[in-house]
Amino acid sequence: MNMEGMRGRTAVTLIAPVSWGTTYVTVTQLLPEGRPLLVSAIRVAPAAAVLIGVGLFQTGGRWPRTPWRRTIVLAMLNFGLFFPLLTVAVYRLPGGVAAAAGGLQPLLVAGLTRVASRRSPQASELGIAAAAAVGVGLVVLRPGPDLDLVGVAAAVAANTSFAAGVVLTKRLAPPANRYLDTGLQLLLSGVLLVPTAVALEGWPSAVDARNVAGFGYLSLVATGAAFVLWFEGIARLPAFAPPLLGLAAPVTGAVLGWLLLGQSLSPVQLVGFAVTVAAIGYGATARSPDQPWRATDPGLDPASRDRA
Repeated sequence: MNMEGMRGRTAVTLIAPVSWGTTYVTVTQLLPEGRPLLVSAIRVAPAAAVLIGVGLFQTGGRWPRTPWRRTIVLAMLNFGLFFPLLTVAVYRLPGGVAAAAGGLQPLLVAGLTRVASRRSPQASELGIAAAAAVGVGLVVLRPGPDLDLVGVAAAVAANTSFAAGVVLTKRLAPPANRYLDTGLQLLLSGVLLVPTAVALEGWPSAVDARNVAGFGYLSLVATGAAFVLWFEGIARLPAFAPPLLGLAAPVTGAVLGWLLLGQSLSPVQLVGFAVTVAAIGYGATARSPDQPWRATDPGLDPASRDRA
């Protein structure tokens, strides 16, 4: 990919984390309280139906051969584990603390890449990742009451799951159809989340127009559309770039807190903004040779997969 194409792909990919940055405001202001599993289940179900419909339209109703092992593992990492853990963190922690865990993404991806591919991250990548984590922390962390340890554990586990999904999405063979693949991942996670949510939390006694709008936006925009763009970005951009672009999520959350919730921004936070934006800019412009995927399952070899 030439530099112009990389800039375009970067700009499109950046839409995904910006939309994720709206999650805290959406969940806390528009959705029923105290129902993390229900929020996660309804987040995946409509998006799955829409994306599978779009994918089937593109393929003329033909469903390409599916590498089920790859799809199931990615579905659990990207959605089935990540969404409920993240929602628990959002409900139990101040928004800044939940977002701060997202600043660990570049470091987590670098570490998991080292484990998965035996590729040692470059010193510059680790330095940028560490600076990014500090920058996000300066933006979103504020003095306050004692932290909820369950919420902290959920936030760290959620980001570890998501980082593993980034690494495996980059390494494994790309799907025949991005819409079908993303929709199927959402569907498989929904098979786990929907009955679990109904059994443990039940359905809310009342759902108003505000709830419907929140669920619709969270599912169709901040999940369905966002993850199609995100997965395509992971496949096409250098391996270290998407985690740095993902830092736009906590920055967006902090900006929305300032604009919509009346939260103030201190000089320390402004310094954090500068550091974080610089890290995002590095991820958007620096060049690095992509690490070729190495499928561990012979069925994942791109030469053997069906194309739509």
